[in-house]
Amino acid sequence: MQDKIDHLRTLPIPAQSLFIGGAWQASRNGATMEVISPIDGTVLTTIADAGADDVDLAVAAARAAFEKGAWSKAAPAERKKILLRIADLIDKHALELAVLGVRDNGTEISMALKAEPGSAAGTFRYYAEAIDKVYGEIAPTAENVLGLIHRAPIGVVAAIVPWNFPMMIGAWKVAPALAAGNSVVLKPAEGASLTLLRLAELCAEAGLPEGVFNVVTGRGAVSGEALGLHMDIDVLAFTGSGPVGRRLLEYSARSNLKRVYLELGGKSPNVVFADAPSIDQAAKVSAYGIFRNSGQVCIAGSRLLVERSIHEEFSEKVAKIAAGMKLGDPLQLTTEAGAISSEIQLKKDLGFAEQALAEGATLRTGGERILQETGGFYMQPTVFDVTPDMTLAKEEAFGPILSVIPFNTEDDALRIANATEYGLASAVWTANLSRAHRMVRDIKAGVVHVNTYGGADNTVPLGGVKQSGNGHDKSLHALDKYVDLKTAWIQL
Repeated sequence: MQDKIDHLRTLPIPAQSLFIGGAWQASRNGATMEVISPIDGTVLTTIADAGADDVDLAVAAARAAFEKGAWSKAAPAERKKILLRIADLIDKHALELAVLGVRDNGTEISMALKAEPGSAAGTFRYYAEAIDKVYGEIAPTAENVLGLIHRAPIGVVAAIVPWNFPMMIGAWKVAPALAAGNSVVLKPAEGASLTLLRLAELCAEAGLPEGVFNVVTGRGAVSGEALGLHMDIDVLAFTGSGPVGRRLLEYSARSNLKRVYLELGGKSPNVVFADAPSIDQAAKVSAYGIFRNSGQVCIAGSRLLVERSIHEEFSEKVAKIAAGMKLGDPLQLTTEAGAISSEIQLKKDLGFAEQALAEGATLRTGGERILQETGGFYMQPTVFDVTPDMTLAKEEAFGPILSVIPFNTEDDALRIANATEYGLASAVWTANLSRAHRMVRDIKAGVVHVNTYGGADNTVPLGGVKQSGNGHDKSLHALDKYVDLKTAWIQL
């Protein structure tokens, strides 16, 4: 496989256009943006830099397709066939898609294969198989009245997705929206658009009607804002930062009150008690739970809370694993942690490390940029001992930086775990079943792992509480975001 990867990494990537109404077209203003690979800092290609008028065209195409009804009024079983073809085509081109994505955003290829095309194909397949098995309801009404509850497609859905796992997160939004019968306008992140543009080609090849799926690339401050303010978008689904999420809510209020669903990241606590079933396994999983993809994972366990009696031993184990991880070229199958997505993000990560030192945190390992001679953007896996009041214990760095905090009791652990504005993911390691259930109940997070970190398939939802957002991706619950409930009240 490595030979195929090495071949694919050398292939030229042509300049990319917008995909609107089933056709490729340049932005109306002719503007483009360079795509810089985090692997070596070289320019891979260019993407179109869409303006508000391009967004208008994409939304108009989506609305026209929805009203025409070739997709929105198709039987669920017919939509299922095309969604399954999309999944099959993603599988067919999985290696090509994974390498393309790694060249674009720096995720290590061993992770990208599973997390990007592998996950995306599974997501399309899941909603394809589900959509003809989701029924309406009959209400318990009076004897001479029939009350029916229909689930109707809502119309035009906008999806704005981040650069860390564009295909995976894109599929979480696009697949259920399409399955429900909607049209979609997708805006990828500026730094990770290539695989989603390729997905548009595969959707067309699979037979998705023109205008049902559109992709506009460009700056969030322009095309993202245009989507947020657009009067003809019914739902906007977003994964990204808190400040942008707040802005999108404001845009909704200023426009047509479109529904806005947000997944805004986290500062997830990973709580290790002294009675964890295996200290060595907990240390290994905890290290990989923050340092895979160089910490650029929404649910990354970036706060490690360790019972004081094992704090020193456990922290050293994690630091040793971190220091021994193979870091470097993300297109090598043996690489365990790849590149930071951009030079801007790398500077932010290094800034968090500098601030932690300035606030008195103790550095156990890492903290510096490496492999600068490659021209790429790489940072050592970094472990700090911190106190709960330090910046690194409270703010999401979104990089390979772990903050370790000791605790004394279960109540102490719970207090520290919940002392953050976020509530996306978490974990608890313990052999005490009662304690595990108490922690699942009392940790304020959308996901609580027990004796593991990371992992979960499409059968369960992913969503946050507090300032980690609202609504859910994955599972049948994701369909709720993309349908209207319509009541039929029938006098018999």
